[in-house]
Amino acid sequence: MAPKKYTILLVEDEENLQEALKLNLELEGYEVRSSFDGATALKMVKQEYYDLIILDVMLPEIDGITVCETIRLQNTRMPILMLSAKNTSADRVIGLKKGADDYLTKPFNLEELLLRVQKLITKNEQLDSKPALADVYEFGKNKIDFNALEGYNKKGECIALTKKESMLLKLLIENRNEVVTREKILQTVWGYNVFPTTRTIDNFILNFRKYFEDDSKHPVYFHSVRGVGYKFSS
Repeated sequence: MAPKKYTILLVEDEENLQEALKLNLELEGYEVRSSFDGATALKMVKQEYYDLIILDVMLPEIDGITVCETIRLQNTRMPILMLSAKNTSADRVIGLKKGADDYLTKPFNLEELLLRVQKLITKNEQLDSKPALADVYEFGKNKIDFNALEGYNKKGECIALTKKESMLLKLLIENRNEVVTREKILQTVWGYNVFPTTRTIDNFILNFRKYFEDDSKHPVYFHSVRGVGYKFSS
């Protein structure tokens, strides 16, 4: 199996620096998408999944701090490495408070930047890796057999599950009581980098409620968190 290719969004308005960073990141094996302003960066984050965002503070239209804050309202886990010509400790604290995972001041050493990029991506992958579920999982009076692609409701009725239904159930249950973002679901279950409509997942959640909830209009287990993602509660 080919190693996973990580995708980075590089948000930098200085053209020469943008080109130099893009080239060096691609030489390291990363796939790089470019944005030169904050407004475009926010649109791109809504449309595609990124393993890391490298974000300059001083940007046209919308500054990097605001971009970082806005992303964090939707996605708490996507790593953000902030770049800034401002090198006081107060500026660094503001950047980290607003949601950046790391902060690097210009001018910086290229090798250091590449090392920080690698560390942030690795750390995020480790956070995402959850202990494997057992082949059979029970909640309430329901049961799911992941190997057989079958579910059983409180009446003991057998429900045939599709492969994608089983994968989504597993992802939600592995992250039980935590919100799983729409981006994470589409990237993990569907393998999409570019996202289709949210209805794709909504329809699956509606099916799960019909299968396993006592009252599908007042769910106990399968929840939609408006504008963010979905959650399995146990």
